[in-house]
Amino acid sequence: MVHPIQATSLARSSGIRHGFFTRAGGVSGGLYAGLNCGPGSADAPANVAENRARVARHLGGTHPDVATLYQIHSGEAISVDEPIRPNARPKADGIVTNTPGLVIGVLTADCAPVLFADPEAGVVGAAHAGWRGAVGGVLEATIAEMEKLGARRNRILTAIGPAINQVSYEVGPDFEATLVESCANNAMFLSRNSPHERAHFDLPAFVEMRLKKAGVADVERKSPCTYSNESDFFSFRRSQHRSEPDYGRQISAIVVS
Repeated sequence: MVHPIQATSLARSSGIRHGFFTRAGGVSGGLYAGLNCGPGSADAPANVAENRARVARHLGGTHPDVATLYQIHSGEAISVDEPIRPNARPKADGIVTNTPGLVIGVLTADCAPVLFADPEAGVVGAAHAGWRGAVGGVLEATIAEMEKLGARRNRILTAIGPAINQVSYEVGPDFEATLVESCANNAMFLSRNSPHERAHFDLPAFVEMRLKKAGVADVERKSPCTYSNESDFFSFRRSQHRSEPDYGRQISAIVVS
C-alpha cells in the first residue's frame, strides 16, 4: 500500500486530492526499492509504470499515469488539459491544470516538491523547486499559470513536501555566491558552525519565504529530510556520497477530483 504524506490544508479542501508519496508501496527493487516513479532512472520501465499507476489510482485519476515533466531546474511552468505521453514530456518545472481527474505531479530526490490548489476555482499545480528553480522563479511562474486558469493567489493553498534539510545540505562557495548575488537577504538561509567551514542551505525555508512573498493564502511545510530518512525517501546527494550508479525518485501529485 502506498502511504503518502498529506498537508492538512489540502486534505481539508473539497474537490482536491493530493499526496507527497514516499518509497512505500512500490514494486521496484535494488537501488530503487519501493515506489520509484522516475522514468529517467535506469529502473525497469515496467516497474516505474506500475508505481506511477498506483499513485494515479490512489488519487482517483482517470488516466493510468501521472502527468509529469522533463524537469530541467528552470523557472518555467506550463498548464495541461490532457495526459502527457511518456516520450513527449515538456521541458519545465511547474505544471498546472483545471481538468478533473487529470493527476499532475513532480519528481524529486532532494529538491523541494510544492503542491498548489485553489479549491474554489478548481485549479491545482505542482512545482519542482530545487535551489536554481526557486531562485529562477518556478514558484511564481506556477502561480501565474494557475491565475490564467481562473485561480486567485490570495486563495491558493500551498504545501512544501519532503526535501533535503539544512543539516544535510552542505554547499560550496560558488553556490553561496550565486545565491547571495540574486538577493543579499538570501544569506539568512545559510549557516555554518565556524568561519572556516562550508555553509549549509535551508531549502525548505527558502521556498517558504518565496511562497509567502508571492502572496498565497497559506504555506504548510511537510518536509522531513530526504537525505537522512533512507527508508522513506530517495536522495540524489546520498547516492552521490555512496558512489552509487543511480537513484530513485519520489513523486508528489495532486488532482481536481
